[in-house]
Amino acid sequence: MTAQARPAPALGAQLPLRPELEGIAPYGAPHPDVPVVLNVNENPYGPSEQVVADIAAAVAEAAAGLNRYPDRDFTALRADLADYLLVESGVAVAPEQIWAANGSNEVMLHLLQAFGGPGRTALSFAPTYSMYPEYARDTSTAWLTGRREEDFGLDPDVAVAAIAQHAPSVVLVASPNNPTGTALPASTVLAVLDAAARVPGGCVVVVDEAYGEFRRAGTPSALELLADNPHLAVSRTMSKAFGLAGARVGYLAASTTFVDALTVVRLPYHLSAVTQATARAALRHAPELMAQVGSLRDERDALVVWLRAQGWTVADSDANFVLFGVFDDRHAIWQGLLDRGVLIREVGPDGWLRVSVGTPQEMQAFKDALVEVASL
Repeated sequence: MTAQARPAPALGAQLPLRPELEGIAPYGAPHPDVPVVLNVNENPYGPSEQVVADIAAAVAEAAAGLNRYPDRDFTALRADLADYLLVESGVAVAPEQIWAANGSNEVMLHLLQAFGGPGRTALSFAPTYSMYPEYARDTSTAWLTGRREEDFGLDPDVAVAAIAQHAPSVVLVASPNNPTGTALPASTVLAVLDAAARVPGGCVVVVDEAYGEFRRAGTPSALELLADNPHLAVSRTMSKAFGLAGARVGYLAASTTFVDALTVVRLPYHLSAVTQATARAALRHAPELMAQVGSLRDERDALVVWLRAQGWTVADSDANFVLFGVFDDRHAIWQGLLDRGVLIREVGPDGWLRVSVGTPQEMQAFKDALVEVASL
């Protein structure tokens, strides 16, 4: 039958969409065109001219071989990431203990594809990152949440009891947590790991450290617990500290057995040659980029002090954002700021707002607008 002779599809033909996806809007934060954008925890500093030039040269070199598939095991990138973690956290991991993907979102999806699925449960503690239940949904994994404390910390006894009750296959905790900025002490993570080790059939623990580089002095990384816990994975990203949100590079460190499981569910050649080249070029400039992280930490700490001096409640933050409140009508505050050209995020518990840390000029614009809106 020729293309011209094909019958038209039946009017009203129904698409067999999965029932749990019906009526669901895709994830995304609002992006109106305003002068000050402080709503999605981006690094406000773009790559320097030197970093841009290095990335451009690396991509140009990779482009010459784009007729060939990339290194599907991204061996050079894994080695570079392992070297970086040794300097950043003082923890030595082998390249074979590193896994990378297109943003930490894909890393998380791989985790739940490998260890979640039908008949299995993922457990976390709310409030936390709003994408986690979507990863669970997309992998047909049951999603359950326990509650964090009033200060947004996690009571280890509560966590242990929840793990014992629900026997999940995956426990997912963010440290620093999004949207609260709260980091977990090592003792809490150890309690979670111990409880997970007692789950019949096994349970993996994923500590999401997307904002790990912004943690305050003395705040530990869960990377320090890897050697004694083969069921632990620590996830990181290059979107925040490295200012590479547009490059989409996330990664984790875990035992080699853990990482080997992820190779089964990844798509073939999932990290392009261009992505690998971009990430490796940026890693060569890690000292320069970490200096920017230090300035953002200082700006965050100053913002916390200022907000508290104005009389607002502020969650302790080890991230590059601050959660503050409590407002009777947070939407009115959010809208008032937007009307003045400042975009923040209406997210988290009712009454709270989250603001990303920007440049000194952006933070001053936010402060001026907030004082004006709150006085109305």
